[in-house]
Amino acid sequence: MQDTIAPDVKKQPKELSIHGDTRIDNYYWLNDRENPEVIAYLEAENAYYHEMTAHTRDFQDNLFKEMRSRIKEDDTSVPYKYNGYWYITRYETGKEYPVYSRKKETLEAAEEVMFDGNVMAEGHDYFNLRGISVSPDNSLVAFGTDTVSRRQYNIQVKNLATGELYPEIIENTTGSGVWANDNKTLYYTKKDPQTLRSDKIYKHVLGTSPEEDQLVYHEEDETFNTYVYKSKSRKYIIIGSGSTMTTEYRVLEADQPAGNFKVFSPRVRGLEYSISHFGDSFFVLTNKDGATNFKLMRTPEDKTSSEHWQEFIPHRDSVLLEDVEIFKNYYVLTERDQGLNKMKITRWDSGESYYLPFDNETYVAYPYINPDFNTDTLRYMYNSLTSPYAVIDINMTTREKEIKKEQEVLGGKFKKENYRSERIWAEGRDGTKIPVSLVYHKDTELGANTPLLQYGYGAYGYTSDPYFSTVRLSLLDRGFVYAIAHVRGGEYLGRQWYEDGRLFKKKNTFYDFIDVSKHLIKEGYTSKGHLYAYGGSAGGLLMGAIVNMAPELYNGVIAAVPFVDVITTMLDESIPLTTGEYDEWGNPNDKEYYEYIKSYSPYDNVKAQDYPNMLVTTGLHDSQVQYWEPAKWVAKLRDVKTDSNFLFMETNMEAGHGGASGRFEALKETAREYAFLLDLEGKTD
Repeated sequence: MQDTIAPDVKKQPKELSIHGDTRIDNYYWLNDRENPEVIAYLEAENAYYHEMTAHTRDFQDNLFKEMRSRIKEDDTSVPYKYNGYWYITRYETGKEYPVYSRKKETLEAAEEVMFDGNVMAEGHDYFNLRGISVSPDNSLVAFGTDTVSRRQYNIQVKNLATGELYPEIIENTTGSGVWANDNKTLYYTKKDPQTLRSDKIYKHVLGTSPEEDQLVYHEEDETFNTYVYKSKSRKYIIIGSGSTMTTEYRVLEADQPAGNFKVFSPRVRGLEYSISHFGDSFFVLTNKDGATNFKLMRTPEDKTSSEHWQEFIPHRDSVLLEDVEIFKNYYVLTERDQGLNKMKITRWDSGESYYLPFDNETYVAYPYINPDFNTDTLRYMYNSLTSPYAVIDINMTTREKEIKKEQEVLGGKFKKENYRSERIWAEGRDGTKIPVSLVYHKDTELGANTPLLQYGYGAYGYTSDPYFSTVRLSLLDRGFVYAIAHVRGGEYLGRQWYEDGRLFKKKNTFYDFIDVSKHLIKEGYTSKGHLYAYGGSAGGLLMGAIVNMAPELYNGVIAAVPFVDVITTMLDESIPLTTGEYDEWGNPNDKEYYEYIKSYSPYDNVKAQDYPNMLVTTGLHDSQVQYWEPAKWVAKLRDVKTDSNFLFMETNMEAGHGGASGRFEALKETAREYAFLLDLEGKTD
């Protein structure tokens, strides 16, 4: 196996100069998907990876079968009722894609199949259906499909009575459409064909050519994206515009598709708000007036600009207000307090309120699908590191609960009581306490020889919650501990936790992850020879940073679709998503940001040192992190690293950022990743 020679990739130096600084990029030429030499290199890396791991092929297959065997193949979602119909998503045994159906008024009614994803996916290596939107009179459905995996969807309309597809195809959209109340006007979002930024809202009238569609809004600020949706009250069509730190909305009554949208409240840099309509008011969730953790305000329908907003739920320093769900008789606040999800139910008339009770520190709970205003039932989702997903209905008046469905873990081996979870706190180098969620099998002895996989993300204020995974059981049952490091850059401990991990504080994300690793070793959960790290996308940037900063801590690292060439990408405004990222990383056209980003950008900081064993994955058609970032990074690592550890890169030549599209096909990718870790541990028997 060791005699196999790693791919050799030519150097073609390119000078990249700005702010009086010049970087030499030897592998810039890989930025050409149409170049046969580039494809040949990616295929050579794939061949090398598959040859070097050939001894684990049977094990990978067994892992895949094991993961698949836990999943209920003929599974059905909990039906929800909307506008007179029950909507159901179900899977059939042996098939990769869902079937979407509905039943009129009662669950005993005849099933109407709207879409069979398995039939629609035939002949495609990749298939994704999204944005299913039924017209108000229930006769039509708009939907989007992507068969390339660049998140550019074609929207079509289907007649639900006859099954016929209308001839018009609307290309290059986000996939979602919103109906006006006339049942013939559809609003949708187009993407810039080069950058893939969602920048235009159009109005399509059924039966006309898409070329005649009217542009109703153009978001000209390149740091913003735009989207369109309908209020839960069904009274308003709403256009939203958002950047990382600023939002703005436009509203139009859904009965007036010939009318013009009006600005809800003009954008102000750094002001974020979202809106919910109820009765004669809008409720506004916002960070206005320094409400870092957000507050809820109220304003009349006819006076929506921010000077009219009145405080409804005040800001709290220690509690992040994440969302509000409105019903006829109740409203439900979703909060995060010391990292834990909480749901507070309050009556409109009396103000009486209570929290749903939860009894541990490693759970996830949030409102589920609640499209109906006129109900006293809240449907929510609950799971934990040791408990499968459960869909629960609670009568908000009587407080009676009914578990509508609990995820089945097949195979006969899984028992909740066989697993332990805990939350610990690691001290960072600046004294900050960093929360860590852990799960492991009760028979796993914790010590220096215990393998531990540490996961992290830490960007965009996205919180890595401690959720249940049937797939993860394949690691836990083989003696692994799984740890989620809730590093700064996420929002686990509130909005400030995010602020302290972006822009000029971005390195806190990397320091936190490393300091958690050191804490886990110090406290005897594992040791350097058995510690592994995993992160994807912006979490892949995290992986790239930690292997440069502290490679000696890890025996192995998996970087999935990693964002590692930060400077070059952030200076190229033609690349999808770049301009919208300035609020997260900074704009390197500014010298200060350039210097700071350069100081941590994984590609720019690769150096002659020992690196851990590494597996890097990417997709040729990825629109979020272009394939050439990991390709260049791996080429540079091969050239300068001083160790003989494994360095593998696998490129999915068909898929994009999300990987394979089928329900089970994606498990094969996970099986390969787990086999990489378990092989390093000698646990492939």
